[in-house]
Amino acid sequence: MVAREPARPLGRRRVLQAGAALGAVGAAQITSPFIVKALGEEPVKLGLVDPLTGVYSVLATSEVEGARLAVEQINKKGGVMGRELQLLVEDSANDVGTGVQKIRKLIDQDHVTVTYGDVNSGIAYAISQVAAEKGVLHIVPGGHTDPITGKDCSWNVFRICNTTAMDANAISSLLIKKFGKRWYFITPDYAYGQTLQAAFIKNLEAVGGTYVAELLPLATSDFSASLIKAKAFKPNVLLNNMGGLAQIDCMKQFIEFGMAKDMALGGALYEIESVLAVPREAQAGWWDMEWWWDQPGVPHVKEFVDAIVARTKKPASARHWFGYVGVNAAALAIEKAKSLKAIDLAHALAGMELPPEVALQPGKVYFRTEDHELMPNVFTGEVHPPPAGDPYNIFKVAELVPAEKADPLASTGCHMKFPS
Repeated sequence: MVAREPARPLGRRRVLQAGAALGAVGAAQITSPFIVKALGEEPVKLGLVDPLTGVYSVLATSEVEGARLAVEQINKKGGVMGRELQLLVEDSANDVGTGVQKIRKLIDQDHVTVTYGDVNSGIAYAISQVAAEKGVLHIVPGGHTDPITGKDCSWNVFRICNTTAMDANAISSLLIKKFGKRWYFITPDYAYGQTLQAAFIKNLEAVGGTYVAELLPLATSDFSASLIKAKAFKPNVLLNNMGGLAQIDCMKQFIEFGMAKDMALGGALYEIESVLAVPREAQAGWWDMEWWWDQPGVPHVKEFVDAIVARTKKPASARHWFGYVGVNAAALAIEKAKSLKAIDLAHALAGMELPPEVALQPGKVYFRTEDHELMPNVFTGEVHPPPAGDPYNIFKVAELVPAEKADPLASTGCHMKFPS
């Protein structure tokens, strides 16, 4: 142990010296950039709630990984307004009550500037309402249900992933054209599945199609009864609208029942995390990808993909992109507004076009002013088994559908109002 010299009482001269030093620091706040930066060392806090346990845990983990990459890159460039970003992550455990509790903690105890969440649309909707109540800027990376930026839109809430209507509209005509108008739905019975299935049925009925639709609990693992019914109905297409582990289980059982020869597979989302977790025979069908990693010639995509693979040893997915865009959007808004106030950030973000190194796809990608929904492309195409030596090559893009075409503003039901 090192002996310490006893503390000496401050004499009058030392007190005056200390006071002069403090006065100098106070004056330097205005004139010295170095001192300003030093005083701004308290980080700008971002709070993310996602289901790190439960059926959506793999998707949530990807969102967190993408967000953390963005935080790291932004901090290496000096942060925002001379301050580092800090990402605080809470587990909603795929439970609405837990998600609400965690978002309140982030706002009331951790005093975050921006909140994010959740993969689960029901939780995403609930915590967006809390953020609206608290007047905090809130960004929804991956909760799809329409009302968030539709009839229940709020001035402080923005969304990155597509609406369910956007995803259904982008792929419906392709499924009808390729396979026919007789469909069987297996859909999760909560906000995401309900609005997604409704959008698909609207499109199918518009062309005189027929269907059987089943709504099942989100955590369903045994799909045998539903698949037996589907086989008896003899649809052209089975639309597996489940997500995460439930979708994986359904796909595996579809193959075990020998149904691939009887009907096509298709629907809205079959995310890369899920495709890579099923047998080769189930790596099939026509689907949407909300972002895709293989875009030769598009600036900055390769750097992002390489960074994700280096960090995670996994392919870059739409979920990685959602988290990455969410953090970058907040940083861009802060720098533009030169403020941490939610209303200033919301005004800065409304209508903002993402720069190419964040958009990571062709065309103009921007937050629509009228409803705060991000307007990217929808990547529609075919899932297929990977060729030898190329394990992440499991999707061929058929068409880039512009978001404005898939989700016209007139159909959203949003009437945006900012506080006066």
